[in-house]
Amino acid sequence: MTTSGSLTRHRAVAAVLVAGTAALLVSALVDLPRETADLPAIARDAMTSALPDWHDPEVVSVIVYGTRGFDTFGETFLLLAAVVGVIVVCRGRERRRVFLQEERLGRREQEEARRARGGRRRRGRRPDAARAEDIEQGQIADSDQGDGGIGARGHVSAPAMTVVIRTGARPVLLLLAVAGAYLLALAFTPGGGFPAGAVLAGVVLIAYVAYGYQAVRNVVRPALLEALELAGAAAIIGIGVMGLVLKGSVWANWLPVGQAETIFGGGILPVFSASELVEVATGVLIVVFSLVAMEREWTEEDRDGGGTEESSP
Repeated sequence: MTTSGSLTRHRAVAAVLVAGTAALLVSALVDLPRETADLPAIARDAMTSALPDWHDPEVVSVIVYGTRGFDTFGETFLLLAAVVGVIVVCRGRERRRVFLQEERLGRREQEEARRARGGRRRRGRRPDAARAEDIEQGQIADSDQGDGGIGARGHVSAPAMTVVIRTGARPVLLLLAVAGAYLLALAFTPGGGFPAGAVLAGVVLIAYVAYGYQAVRNVVRPALLEALELAGAAAIIGIGVMGLVLKGSVWANWLPVGQAETIFGGGILPVFSASELVEVATGVLIVVFSLVAMEREWTEEDRDGGGTEESSP
């Protein structure tokens, strides 16, 4: 009896919520301006200034990368902040820095003792006891795969998919690559760097899913992706600062505008768009592959024990 009454109340609450949402949607739809209605002043200003001021007939691009450039900057750097947060959460344990390097010396002594006993092991492998200790301490992963790329020792090193998936992925990759380039290059059409960056990141992700980690290992490298993302972010900041210095307003156009409806039209618009593509594409890849390999260290490691270590007090 109690269960039936509770179910009835839940259904009543759900019905009220659905009816209220439907009423709001209907009222918003009825209140939409018709095609014969006068444009708001801000929309009229954007449409009348796009072509003469920017040589760009696509009002959306002018608003996003021109008159609303500061808002676009904020949205892009929110993504950058999210990427930094994911990196902080997903990074594994840092390598221990041992005073006077006794850990390295101890491992070298074990290797020399093993060779003296005449034992044969596969080249490049540490003794079982030393390797087990490293795995327990989290200094290395329990695998020998990857070369330091993001998630190289995590779950992203899965083998390739079936021949059906691999074959079907080829035209999809081509279409997505062309679509991403189109969204970026043709600035006089709706699009821009943000969606183009997401599309081109999708190309890398589909290639990984279809062909495995080896197909994207040269792209998905932390040093490369982080450097490119910071370069894109720095370029966006530089464009805005140059507008302030040369024209007296942040993100004011300070480049010559080319012929209308060409990739050279729009002044700073295509440059801003391209910089955002770099920042967005690399940020998405860092986030996705870091989450896939979560709880694994994806930074470059000194696998052979070489290099210089800092002594800790």
